[in-house]
Amino acid sequence: MQTYYYVLASQRFLLEEEPLEEVLRERTRHYHEQEKEIDFWFVRQPAFLEAPDMVDLKAKCPQPAAAILSTNPQVITWLKLRLEYVLTGEFQAPSDTIPNPLTSLAA
Repeated sequence: MQTYYYVLASQRFLLEEEPLEEVLRERTRHYHEQEKEIDFWFVRQPAFLEAPDMVDLKAKCPQPAAAILSTNPQVITWLKLRLEYVLTGEFQAPSDTIPNPLTSLAA
């Protein structure tokens, strides 16, 4: 199992009200300069919100939701400092209730 860290908000908020594209472009550039592999992903309607133990989290976030997932907690801390009004946390996947959150990104 892998620990995934997330920043969560409504899609509208992340895509229209926050400078998300600029923020992610900045982080991607930094990773390329450091010759570091990308370890963060933007996910629309993240499947982990459907897990029974995420009911309260889903209720707190306007729908449709979007998340930035990472296997690196520092990325999420960095994003939290740049984006306002987002929820953060972590989960383990794949598990009995949460499938691999990156499976749908391969399509």
